[in-house]
Amino acid sequence: MIIGRRKEQQELLKAYESEYSEFVAVTGRRRVGKTFLVRETFNYKFAFQHSGLANQNTRAQLREFRQSLIRCGMKKCRIPIDWSDAFFLLSQLLDQQKKRKKVVFIDELPWMDAPRSNFVSAIEHFWNGYASARKDILLIICGSATSWIINNVFKDHGGLHNRVTYRINLSPFTLGECEQYTKKHNLGMTRYGIMECYMIMGGVPFYWSQLEHGKSVAQNIDALFFSQTGKLHDEYNELYKSLFKNYGPYIKVVEALGTKRMGMTRDELISESDMPNNGLLTRVLEDLEACGFIRKYKHKGIKHNTAIFQLIDNYTLFYYKFLKDKSNVDENYWSINTNTAVRNVWEGLAFEQLCFGHIRQIKQALGISGVSTQIYSWRVNDDPIYGDGAQIDMVIDRADHVVNLCEMKFSTTEYAIEKSDNENLRHKAGRFRETQKSHKAIHTTFIAPFGIKHNMYEHSVQNVITAEDLFKE
Repeated sequence: MIIGRRKEQQELLKAYESEYSEFVAVTGRRRVGKTFLVRETFNYKFAFQHSGLANQNTRAQLREFRQSLIRCGMKKCRIPIDWSDAFFLLSQLLDQQKKRKKVVFIDELPWMDAPRSNFVSAIEHFWNGYASARKDILLIICGSATSWIINNVFKDHGGLHNRVTYRINLSPFTLGECEQYTKKHNLGMTRYGIMECYMIMGGVPFYWSQLEHGKSVAQNIDALFFSQTGKLHDEYNELYKSLFKNYGPYIKVVEALGTKRMGMTRDELISESDMPNNGLLTRVLEDLEACGFIRKYKHKGIKHNTAIFQLIDNYTLFYYKFLKDKSNVDENYWSINTNTAVRNVWEGLAFEQLCFGHIRQIKQALGISGVSTQIYSWRVNDDPIYGDGAQIDMVIDRADHVVNLCEMKFSTTEYAIEKSDNENLRHKAGRFRETQKSHKAIHTTFIAPFGIKHNMYEHSVQNVITAEDLFKE
């Protein structure tokens, strides 16, 4: 039933086959398939399985923990008085079982840590005082609130410090995996349609599971996002609230970054978001990056190497462009607006994000999978000819003395490089060499779904990368 995830499954099974007790943490953004992965890998058979409750106090959490104990075979079970007592009861349940390796799966673990619950110290004692002293426990914790696990488990300075033996971060699907999914479910989608969906939904499996058999891509997008009753119409309202308990600062940062496609420096972000320049902002940025909503990258060419924070979550970017503050949008908006200026601009920017999410496939197509590289963006503003200067969104700076300047264009057919394109490409390459003082060979690399058209300017690029390359695993 699982698409992809071979490496992650191998890690889980390796932990299961270990001769010692193992502590596994599975992280990843909301709806990326963490729970499904664990359940499918172990065929839904666990010595103990529990899921935390969203927005509930400790008393409610403990009552539900008792119910899980009963469901997993504990015949007589009282309501635990606190989390230490709860994990003591769990140890009693495990002592009664005779399985070679007892798999304990605790899902949505961050939700169980209500204020003043002492939950972290209780699970710490369960692992250090009970599970790790045996050889037959596989403890798997999971949760969409990746930042909570990072800060309370991975970065814990107490008893959980370095206790996690396997860290599995589940990434969204690649284009190739999305194609596998559509074929498996007979959705009848072309690669162009898959790329269009990917630019809207990213590789989040749950979003893809909502696509309906027999509908076109446009019909599905209208039904899911633009219909008032669409299953993903209100996804934004739940997305960040479900991940971060104090979600206000996170929304502020995301909304600010959503206004500038190339991202912002920390100083620009402080100005735009009205966030204080302190540890809270650092924490918010680290959490958003860990959850895959933003990326931090270097932007060369502006005074010095500057760290830029950029919003990269496909769904959030789509929401800000087409859904935010547009409650009266036509329910058939996507079907009607097939070739408008606003949509064409969005497609160009969204395709760039798609390419950044497939750096591995791009390097593979260039034959440099094993070559050390730096990926960054570059811009220069002081150009006397081109008023806005020159900009390259993706630079692949290689250790084998080559620099790939990547030009990304989304089109429905082969892209025809015209005279103006040729002049612009040459200008960018010249300005890059001049400003960066680079002695490396510069290769202009064109990334377009259907490649480039044969004409007199096709030889102005050294490499052409197509959808076929991006879909490879």
